[in-house]
Amino acid sequence: FSLFLTSIRKRPQSKTQQFNRVGRVEHGSVALPGIIRSGSIGCPDNTFNMGTMPSAQQQITTGQMHRGHMPPLSLAQQALMGTINTSMQAVQQAQADLGEVDNLPPLGQDMASRVWVQNKVDESKHEIHSQVDAITAGTASVVNLTAGDPTDTDYTAVGCAITTISSNLTEMSRGVKLLAALVEDQVGSGQNLMGAARTLTGAVSDLLRSVEPAAGEPRQTVLTAAGSIGQASGDLLRHMGEGETDERFQDILMSLAKAVANAAAMMVLKAKNVAQVAEDTVLQNRVIAAATRCALSTSQLVACTKVVSPTISSPVCQEQLVEAGKLVDRSVENCVEACLAATDEGELLKQVGAAANTVSQALSDLLQHVRHYASCGEPIGRYDQATDTIMTVTESIFTSMGDAGEMVRQARVLAQATSDLVNAMRSDAEAEVDVDNSKKLLAAAKLLADATARMVEAAKGAAAYPENEDQQQRLREAAEGLRVATNAAAQNAIKKKLVNRLEIAAKQAAAAATQTIAAAQNAAASNKNTASHQQLVHSCKAVADHIPQLVQGMRSNQAQPEELSSQLALIMASQSFLQPGSKMVTSAKSTVPTVTDQAAAMQLGQCAKNLATCLAELRTATQKAHEACGPLEIDYALNAVQTLRSELQDARMAAHDGQLKPLPGESLEKCAQDLGSTSKAVGSSMAQLLTCAAQGNEHYTGVAARETAQALRTLAQAARGVAASTKEPQSAAAMLDSAQYVMEGSAMLIHEAHQALVSPGDAESQQRLAQVARAVSHSLNNCVNCLPGQKDVDMALRSIGEASKKLLVDNLPTCSKSFQEAQSELNHTAAELNHSAGDVVHSSRGTSSQLAMASGKFSEDFDEFLDTGIEMAGHTQCQEDQIEVIGNLKNISMASSKLLLAAKSLSVDPGAANAKNLLAAAARTVTESINQLITLCTQQAPGQKECDNALRELEAVRGLLDNPSEPVSELSYFDCIESVMENSKVLGESMAGISQHCKTGDVPAAHTHDAIAEAVQLMKEAVDDIMVTLNEAASEGGMVGGMVEAIAEAMGRLNEGTPPEPEGSFVDYQTTMVKYSKAIAITTQEMMTKSVTCPEELGGLASQVTVDYSQLAHQGRLAAATAEPEEVGFQIKTRVQELGHGCIYLVQKAGALQMSPTDSFSKRELIECARGVTEKVSMVLSALQAGNKGTQACITAASTVSGIIADLDTTIMFASAGTLNPENEESFADHRESILKTAKALVEDTKRLVSGAASSQDRLAQAAQSSANTITMLTDVVKLGATSMGSDDPETQVVLINAVRDVAKALAELIGATKCAAGKPADDPSMYQLKSAAKVMVTNVTSLLKTVKAVEDEATRGTRALEATIECIKQELTVFQSKDVPEKSTTPEEFIRMTKGITTATAKAVAAGNSAQQEHVIATANLSRKAISDMLTTCKQAACHPEVSEEVRSKALHYGSECTTGYIDLLEQVLLVLQKPTADQRQQLAVHSKCVAGCVTELIQTAEAMKGSEWVDPEDPTVIAETELLGAAASIEAAAKKLEQLKPRAKPKQADETLDFEEQILEAAKSIAAATSALVKSASAAQRELVAQGKVGSILANAVDDGQWSHGLISAARMVAAATSNLCEAANASVQGHASEEKLISSAKQVAASTAQLLVACKVKAQPDSEAMRRLQAAGNAVKRASDNLVKAAQKAAFDKADDHSVVVKTRFVGGIAQIIAAQEEMLRKERELEEARKKLAQIRQQQYKFLPTELREDER
Repeated sequence: FSLFLTSIRKRPQSKTQQFNRVGRVEHGSVALPGIIRSGSIGCPDNTFNMGTMPSAQQQITTGQMHRGHMPPLSLAQQALMGTINTSMQAVQQAQADLGEVDNLPPLGQDMASRVWVQNKVDESKHEIHSQVDAITAGTASVVNLTAGDPTDTDYTAVGCAITTISSNLTEMSRGVKLLAALVEDQVGSGQNLMGAARTLTGAVSDLLRSVEPAAGEPRQTVLTAAGSIGQASGDLLRHMGEGETDERFQDILMSLAKAVANAAAMMVLKAKNVAQVAEDTVLQNRVIAAATRCALSTSQLVACTKVVSPTISSPVCQEQLVEAGKLVDRSVENCVEACLAATDEGELLKQVGAAANTVSQALSDLLQHVRHYASCGEPIGRYDQATDTIMTVTESIFTSMGDAGEMVRQARVLAQATSDLVNAMRSDAEAEVDVDNSKKLLAAAKLLADATARMVEAAKGAAAYPENEDQQQRLREAAEGLRVATNAAAQNAIKKKLVNRLEIAAKQAAAAATQTIAAAQNAAASNKNTASHQQLVHSCKAVADHIPQLVQGMRSNQAQPEELSSQLALIMASQSFLQPGSKMVTSAKSTVPTVTDQAAAMQLGQCAKNLATCLAELRTATQKAHEACGPLEIDYALNAVQTLRSELQDARMAAHDGQLKPLPGESLEKCAQDLGSTSKAVGSSMAQLLTCAAQGNEHYTGVAARETAQALRTLAQAARGVAASTKEPQSAAAMLDSAQYVMEGSAMLIHEAHQALVSPGDAESQQRLAQVARAVSHSLNNCVNCLPGQKDVDMALRSIGEASKKLLVDNLPTCSKSFQEAQSELNHTAAELNHSAGDVVHSSRGTSSQLAMASGKFSEDFDEFLDTGIEMAGHTQCQEDQIEVIGNLKNISMASSKLLLAAKSLSVDPGAANAKNLLAAAARTVTESINQLITLCTQQAPGQKECDNALRELEAVRGLLDNPSEPVSELSYFDCIESVMENSKVLGESMAGISQHCKTGDVPAAHTHDAIAEAVQLMKEAVDDIMVTLNEAASEGGMVGGMVEAIAEAMGRLNEGTPPEPEGSFVDYQTTMVKYSKAIAITTQEMMTKSVTCPEELGGLASQVTVDYSQLAHQGRLAAATAEPEEVGFQIKTRVQELGHGCIYLVQKAGALQMSPTDSFSKRELIECARGVTEKVSMVLSALQAGNKGTQACITAASTVSGIIADLDTTIMFASAGTLNPENEESFADHRESILKTAKALVEDTKRLVSGAASSQDRLAQAAQSSANTITMLTDVVKLGATSMGSDDPETQVVLINAVRDVAKALAELIGATKCAAGKPADDPSMYQLKSAAKVMVTNVTSLLKTVKAVEDEATRGTRALEATIECIKQELTVFQSKDVPEKSTTPEEFIRMTKGITTATAKAVAAGNSAQQEHVIATANLSRKAISDMLTTCKQAACHPEVSEEVRSKALHYGSECTTGYIDLLEQVLLVLQKPTADQRQQLAVHSKCVAGCVTELIQTAEAMKGSEWVDPEDPTVIAETELLGAAASIEAAAKKLEQLKPRAKPKQADETLDFEEQILEAAKSIAAATSALVKSASAAQRELVAQGKVGSILANAVDDGQWSHGLISAARMVAAATSNLCEAANASVQGHASEEKLISSAKQVAASTAQLLVACKVKAQPDSEAMRRLQAAGNAVKRASDNLVKAAQKAAFDKADDHSVVVKTRFVGGIAQIIAAQEEMLRKERELEEARKKLAQIRQQQYKFLPTELREDER
């Protein structure tokens, strides 16, 4: 490769080029004949000719001398240096820590201790393995990221990779020390492990030094250090016994990488040949640079392969290798493009193309090898491929219903797959030694063969009769039977595959969780938000507690893959891991914005994103494996509880011998808290177990049994820990005995629950179940009571109970103290008791000894307070007062007992839901009870007692702020923010009230007013600060990771326990699911389009997919709960889960494409994911259709009718515009009979539809499909009939189309009512709605028939149109008065605009009544229909706006109904006038019109009330002016965006010198567009300023001149927008070669002229020195400068072009004279055209300016 570069650079045209740069190109050797020869080193000419030696010398020279020649470090490089220094310190610390192994405390020899050691070994190996994976992946990432030009390097990403390496190395060193201590008894293994870890640490240190920006180390040093890390990582894993077992795979991997390198070297040689023949130096250099990058990227790939080879099983390592492959692929593409541009020689290019294909093929082989390992992990089983094919093809058959040809094609594929499977099974049966197994295989093969034969027969029938739906249904059923037979035949193979997939997913999820925990710990130092950090620490701890169980499940399944118990253990561990894992993802995502270190933040974000993906895969794999293994949770739970009982028995024997020792990390307080919290979980899960068993629900009984076993495991561990940590042997024995009783009772309870499922409804079984449950509850309470500290609280409770008996005496003892002494003592003891209550609250979060002391002190203070209270009661003379005082004391006694009980509960289980709230509420109750007693017994100054009470309450809640990270309510984060914001406002108002009332109260205390005012001000500022902080916190958002998590959470909720009680039916949820499924499909298609055209919009589309899927999953859970049979519900949940998985991949690919919009790989992956989502949507729809075929058909028919209505609306617009013309000579009579016949057929369909609601789903589906087809035919024939009437009578066309539109709308309502009433009893309310909808349908069809018959009768068609309109308006009013809330809202301005249509229609109606002409009546009918419909729609939308008060809403709805009713009366009066045209009847028209006008006035006033003081008149000229100004600005910005997309046209080679002018055109036009946009926006600001100053009225009635001025401003703004648009069009045409420079000059001058007019219009009333006018003037000047620049450039180009035009003069006399005459003729014609153009311009200006105010007019120039 060096020789190739040298030979190219020796060419003469490359003398001034220097290709070699520091850190870019690494030559294999400089000792080549072409570079070093005698005397060449000292010769300057030769040095410059080579371009190589100076660079090589700089690379060889190191140290300070080399650094002195380097440029200064950039900010990004400085930040990387800081990260490297910090990481180097961490590496050095890890190196020091690896000096000696951990010291473990002495462990016992009981079963639990032995299990703990083995589990810790397994966990440590797993964690170390995942950390080594991350280290090698991070190393590969560093290699890939530092490969290019230093100026293009993403140093933040490099820092992230280095942070990942160092943080994982730190955690790895701790794990290695622990593992070495655990395996120290094995000869030499511990020390060997420590030595391998130290070697890896040293290799990491070398890598960090080599990548320092200031070091300038050669590239080979980096690659060597990276290779050392790979070698050391492999050695460490081998010493652990965790090395990659498939060495053959690694050998093939390295050979494939070398094959890529060899192919790349060959391509470089081919590129050399191209560079040698290239004539253009620039193109030659491009080829050289591209070839260099190709060689470098290939070396990167080989180095990366060496690094990740020992840990290739890790997905993150595979990802880095794939990324390195992408770099090679892109470099090959660039090299090919450079060669194509450099030469036209076909043979050379053919060789380059062939070499490139060889590289691509070698790269593809490498990546395919990696993908195969990632997807399979082990060779494919004999049955796997055939089984997968069968499952996939049957799904295709299900989704292809209706397409017989496709179904038959899929059936052929299915038959071949089943044949292969049957042959494989028969072959295995013949080779089977065990006779029983052989018989089983043969029986399964026969079953499968028979099912295949039935499917083949059904396929033949479908092929013979492709239109027969029954044949298609038989084929579907046969395919379903074949699917069931395949599951039965290949069950073991499928289950093994699914469990293996789960094992892989669990391993990846555990590794991702370990990485996230390491990233969280690394980010802690730079996290400035303590609350988010504490939340993340808490979630990390929860996940860390679940990782061991997941690892144990994996190890157990690896050791015994065929054991069902091992498989179930893995499944249960995976299910338990999902929830804490999801919470940690949420916490990590919310913490990322608060981490100041960019590298640490990026690492945490990437780890959280990876964990979310792994959790989604784990959720899917868990579900599939659980389905395959069956509902065996009860057996698993029973075995687990019996194992726990044995462990506790073993611990009891060890305790008896004095050998029971606590495990590392266990303490008395921790274990006590764990036992208390778990006891409640055990009780809760047992209650659920009883309920589910009593109901006979096997699935949920199994879930409850599993949860019970898990809770009992924690309980047993905690009980053992308490017994091992206590110093009293009797207490330890009592704890272990009580825990054993709990295990025995629990095992019996689970057994009885299983028996209850076997014989559901058996009274004796239920009774035994209840008895066992009571015994277990008693044992559980005894176990909790054995905890230290609980007895002291019980003693305090008994003491309070004994003292309270003093209140039960009939006669109070006489008090010996004075009233003042008794009152003072009561206040003192009350304060002491209140303080003790606070101590109890505080100590409940501390140790058991602290709680014991606090509860004892509280009981003593209560006794003293009770005595003083009784003495105070003795001072009261009135019997009623005594009774009230005693009653208050009893309340205090009860509140005190509740406080101690709450404290006891919290101390047992600090993490219990609502426990802290109950304790705080109990403390507040004590304080409030004391306040009530003090208030009753004291008489002080007004307000004094209230202030004292408030101080006591503040004292009671102050302790909550000492622990800000502890939750005190069940509100979410954003709910808490909203609550604090609302209460902060109340607090500010209350403090202001205190200040105000204090100043008006006590005059002698006036000297305190200033202090009060100052305190209030400080309080107000504090409240303001917290409001600002909360607003900032509320505005924080997430990106793609949040979307992935939201989808994963929605998927998780699908399988969460028993769903809430459904409020609707399956049909309701089915309808909603269809809507959201189609929305997802539409958005997915749009994402496919935007991925190519506009990738930056993918984020919003992905967010929409997330929202829609969340809604779909919620509805899917309810639909599954209400579906019958249960198989349909299960199918729906499964399909929705699969769709969620596809949506997650789609969202992730959308995020990846947004990060790199030009990455072709990401685009292809997104498109593939989008197609997968579309397929999964069809599967969801198929599952829904299987539930209720009839209702699904109703949904489809309703969608069809909705499209028909939209089409009819469009047809009405065409008819109204007079453009609905017939295509041939036909009349309406040609279509009348078809219309009548089709309408009658629709009536029959209506009957079948109504009856279908009470019949089968098949009949309902047929009726729905038939009605949809008939309405389609009816609308088509009606449109043809309307078209045949001609456009001369558009109103009659509209009448006819409106009639069929009413029918379609009624049919849509009828279909919806039928869908809701399907399967309901006759007395159900939905049946009444169905009958009502059917009546409306019949009415509208009858109306259509009447309209058809009357449409050609000029004497009656107007009357018929009016009758139809009245009926339509009545139906619209019924919809308006319903309680349905509109889907969207509108503005009051739009509402007012719609009411003006009512005024116009009213006038038309009165005029039509007076004239009695049918044409006027028809026009009135059409106008009335639209005006009333628009008004009712906007009225309801505006009234239902969330900001509209209830009073205004009801008022608007009332007047909307009144206006419609009045208008109906008016139309009916017009109808009466047509029938009896008398003077009295005509006079009534005015009365009804006034009524309508009054209602319209009320509606307008109501609309104004909706907007309040901010309402503006939409007809106000100033409002119109601002709207037009903003519209003009938007128009200009749109034109500017269009310009941004323009590029100069491709020119011929001989015209290259004019390319600069076209670039000038585009740049100048862009500048003008930007300047005019700023100009119009500044004009808008100036106009608003004038309104604010009062110089322009805010309403129309202020001044006529204001309106004139506003219209002038509007005109000027429009002129600017129009001129800019013309300029952009001229620039576009000019660069495309379709327009002259003169047109461009004219357009630019027009922009300048219109800008001047706008400036004049704004200056008329503005202050010349105002800020808005200064901005406006500056913007105007910018436009003028940009226009002048464009004019100059265009004029120069035009002048140059004129100079270039050469005139060829003819030499012959006659020809010369003719040439002169033609030139003179052209000159005269041009002069005449110029004069005409000037006159035309003058006329245009006169027309434009004649309505402007005088100050805007200027003389013609």
